[in-house]
Amino acid sequence: MEKILDIITAKMQKAFEEAGYDASFGRVTVSNRPDLCEYQCNGALSAAKQYKCAPIQIAKNVAEKLDAADYSMVDAVMPGFINLKLSDAFLQNYLEEMRTAENFGVVKSGEGKTIVVDYGGPNVAKPLHIGHLRSAIIGESIKRLYKFFGYNTIGDIHLGDWGLQMGLIITELQERQPDLCYFDPGYTGEYPAEPPFTLAELEEIYPAASAKKKVDEAFAEKAHVATFELQSGRPGYRAIWQHIMKLSVADMTRIYDNLDVHFESWLGESDADPFIPAMVEDFKARGLAVQSEGAWVIPVAEETDKKEVPPCILVKSDGSAIYATTDLATMVQRMQDFKPDEMFYITDGRQSLHFEQVFRAAKKGGIVPADFPLTHLGFGTMNGKDGKPFKTRDGGVMRLEQLIADMTEFVRAKVVENKIVEESEVEATTAKIALAALKYGDLSNQPTKNYVFDMDKFAAFEGNTGPYILYTIVRIKSILAKYGAWEHLPIQAPANPYAKDLMLAITKFGPSMETALKSAAPNLVCAYIYELAGCVNKFYHETRILTEENEELKAGYIALIGLAKRILETCIGILGFSAPEKM
Repeated sequence: MEKILDIITAKMQKAFEEAGYDASFGRVTVSNRPDLCEYQCNGALSAAKQYKCAPIQIAKNVAEKLDAADYSMVDAVMPGFINLKLSDAFLQNYLEEMRTAENFGVVKSGEGKTIVVDYGGPNVAKPLHIGHLRSAIIGESIKRLYKFFGYNTIGDIHLGDWGLQMGLIITELQERQPDLCYFDPGYTGEYPAEPPFTLAELEEIYPAASAKKKVDEAFAEKAHVATFELQSGRPGYRAIWQHIMKLSVADMTRIYDNLDVHFESWLGESDADPFIPAMVEDFKARGLAVQSEGAWVIPVAEETDKKEVPPCILVKSDGSAIYATTDLATMVQRMQDFKPDEMFYITDGRQSLHFEQVFRAAKKGGIVPADFPLTHLGFGTMNGKDGKPFKTRDGGVMRLEQLIADMTEFVRAKVVENKIVEESEVEATTAKIALAALKYGDLSNQPTKNYVFDMDKFAAFEGNTGPYILYTIVRIKSILAKYGAWEHLPIQAPANPYAKDLMLAITKFGPSMETALKSAAPNLVCAYIYELAGCVNKFYHETRILTEENEELKAGYIALIGLAKRILETCIGILGFSAPEKM
């Protein structure tokens, strides 16, 4: 359905034409003075120069042509503004159409299109840490936002599963347990179904091997050889690799599930590896890759560049591939397997130059068309209250699982202390509130900016927080449960100013979601529902809802907050969390 601004702009443009002026002057905007009006048009000020007429006179001429039935106020004021307030009937009809329309009337502009959202990017054999939080949370919400607009969305975790860390683990394991069958070149039997290490042991093996590599050149060389042999298909090494993958992916899945983050594709660098040789040869054959100091590179600098953009390295001087090679090969694979219309990458902002090089190389090499949308959203860091990157108390990098546990425990204490729910409901309620606190605390910030992780602030039940949004939804749920069947009640005209403010806030849903999609900014969804929740609570405090004696009026109140609840729940679903039944 049409956005409300588009409807009243079209009406204003028609009024300008009927008054003898060009329709282009009839653009309507939301008023920046809500104490005076709801919408306004300033076109008369611009038209005055062209028509050599006082702007106030133009405003008055146009105002007379507007249909009075659409507005409760049409006011031409000095020096030439046209101030508007919508009529109750107009708002009632618009919200009733929203209530009954699919997607609340928001056009599914992405139907028939596929987008791949690349987020997560963890390395196997390493525990997820807080550096993975923002990619997971922002990526999941971006994916869900696209899905709301009808896109076929494919979230791809893009595992780091094929690099030197595998050779390091294999080499360290061989030094510790040299008699394992995996290291016998002549072994022809079945490899064990169970790995020769636990997850905890695996997570200890990698950092130990990584530290040893820095001081032991012979060990480092063995690790490089092991990596090469793994990638070349050595059976014993492949079997170890499969053990690593099985343990790591199971643990990652468990932790991502706790965050309500899910991937449609669990592909990694190993899956893109088979595409590398043909891609590299193609770049060389067409002269797109050139040699530089022994390496093969793709020049991607453009004349319009205002800063230096170095060539994209395709193959290092020692013949090995790097991240850029894998990212390009991954694009080849995605274009073949998914046939997407767009690709979206969500990583730390410090990788922006890397993706600029890769995107240019992909278009230059024809992996994707020249006009294919490739977008990198580089996010800022999560800092502690000291303004520095968030650390554990002993200065280490905190595991993501520990961060989730700390937030959950913090919220659980508040839930128990305030006796928010019955003892049997504490765990389920705590989990939902903690997830909302963690996700909303992150997503309410502009993705590209750094922010301070403040558990006290994020878990507060008042202010611009996830728990406050949940509390608003739970409050509405309680009222609706006491009322009874409400789902088919029609929207009525606003019975008081607080109802009208709430109705006006609801009309902003579609435009807010469209802006959030266009800007790839979940924080705009947060800003919208914070405004909407504020209007709901103001309406609740100023209106007798369940105690209203006029049953028809009461039904109108219930229909209105019911619609607000549905929209709030849709929005928090996009953000990646849900509301409990009680709170």
